Amino acid sequence: MDDFDGKVALITGGARGQGRSHAVAFAERGADVVICDRSEDSASVFYPLATEEDLAETARLVEAAGRRCIAVKADTADRPAMDALVARAESEFGRVDIAVANAGVSVASPVQSMTTAQWTEAINSNLTGVFNTIGAVAPGMIERRYGRIVTISSMLGRAGSTNMAAYSASKWGVIGLTKSSALDLAQFGITANVIAPGNISTPMIHNDALYSMMRPDLEAPTRDDVAPVFESLHAQPVPWLEPEEITRAVLFFAAEASAHISGTVLPIDAGNAARVTG
Repeated sequence: MDDFDGKVALITGGARGQGRSHAVAFAERGADVVICDRSEDSASVFYPLATEEDLAETARLVEAAGRRCIAVKADTADRPAMDALVARAESEFGRVDIAVANAGVSVASPVQSMTTAQWTEAINSNLTGVFNTIGAVAPGMIERRYGRIVTISSMLGRAGSTNMAAYSASKWGVIGLTKSSALDLAQFGITANVIAPGNISTPMIHNDALYSMMRPDLEAPTRDDVAPVFESLHAQPVPWLEPEEITRAVLFFAAEASAHISGTVLPIDAGNAARVTG
């Protein structure tokens, strides 16, 4: 299940966090890796996004594992940029076997005061970017009659939450998009599956702005102050999970042996899935 020797894996949002974990794991198991990241902040996102230095560090880690890496600063919401990235990957590495649509942002605001810019940011980054990733890799996968597509939704892609209307809508959309893609691509030997993580320990949740939103009663809440709030969002008594827990599921869906698993949603959310239907 862990042998990806000779494969080529594309991971969006690969500069840090879950994306870096996925990229390094594939490299350690023999795959050449293609990563992209927008690597710049957004006025509609309340925490600092990854940097070009972060992107370069992921590339360094992949190469330190003995594999080749293409690392490009690109926004998945930009379809020509994604088409160009896949074209480069196919030119230099021969193909893209595995695509992990991981890039995404968290946008927090009550629906009644959310701006159009905040809504657009969430939909573009979290949903349109996934569509562009699938659309860019699908033609080559169809031609080769092989592909593994893994998308990243969220436990908020299966339930609502205060302040998270745009984020939740985008992540629900990822599930519908992926299930439909699984049907469209089934006849070509291509699978498409979704992972729905809970709170994952990355800068998306570990930042002062979110801490203050979760503990407005404190002037400068710390990680310890917010841990009980994060824990309440899970069923198991843990506030957050590590990126590597999501990586294990990505590797499972991407494996050769998972050829007949497609159109599924796998929650990795410390038991929160028990609270929702389906």
